[in-house]
Amino acid sequence: MTVLTMSAAEVRRYDTLMRLDRGEIRVADAMALLRLERRQIYRLLERLRQDGAAGLISRKRGRPSNRRYGDAVRDQVVSLVREQYSGFGPTLAREYLAERHGIRISCETLRQMMMAAGLWKDRAARRPRPYQPRYRRDCRGELIQVDGSKHWWFEDRGPQCTLLVYIDDATSELMHLEMVESESTFSYMRATRSYIERHGKPVALYSDKHSAFRNNTASANGDGMTHLGRALHALNIEIICANSPQAKGRVERAN
Repeated sequence: MTVLTMSAAEVRRYDTLMRLDRGEIRVADAMALLRLERRQIYRLLERLRQDGAAGLISRKRGRPSNRRYGDAVRDQVVSLVREQYSGFGPTLAREYLAERHGIRISCETLRQMMMAAGLWKDRAARRPRPYQPRYRRDCRGELIQVDGSKHWWFEDRGPQCTLLVYIDDATSELMHLEMVESESTFSYMRATRSYIERHGKPVALYSDKHSAFRNNTASANGDGMTHLGRALHALNIEIICANSPQAKGRVERAN
């Protein structure tokens, strides 16, 4: 079996010509649908009958452009940039090539040449990843991401309140939503109790470094746990505090 790669325009052209070949539409209709002249319609129809769908694929695909710079010019440009303008960006290197060497080339073409020669990297390749990706948990209900979003949820029809969101890490399923007055310890206690009564006990909760989950002013005299932390510890539920909003992106995107 041969697999053909066709663009959307080529697929539309194939469907129209097949309908014309079966007699479902007229030549004038095909001309209007494809915006081609009668001579082109007959030429494509003949190519379809001889070669099938492969005959409608553009003959230019996979071939270099007729306006492409020759290998000699490309080698000269890359050699100049490597020897004299190493570390320059495409925009600045293009200015020096035009000013000192009389080589006038577009910035994008020069950028592509430098990237092919390994002299330049695009922005996505230069940008370092700020954090390592964290893979999803395997089972539903194992890890629950928790967050509170303070917003004017009722616009001018009610006071500003906070929406507590419980989302499953494995399936991105919204498990529990609860409107509260503020993001406090007692609000999380009530919401967590409602979640456990409905869905059961999770292995861990994944949250930010809110004071309800983490004692940010812990000293050596205490155990460093919050009231919510002690309650979850008694239930054998672990609290994992994320170091950045990106780490708990699923619940952030839900908000």
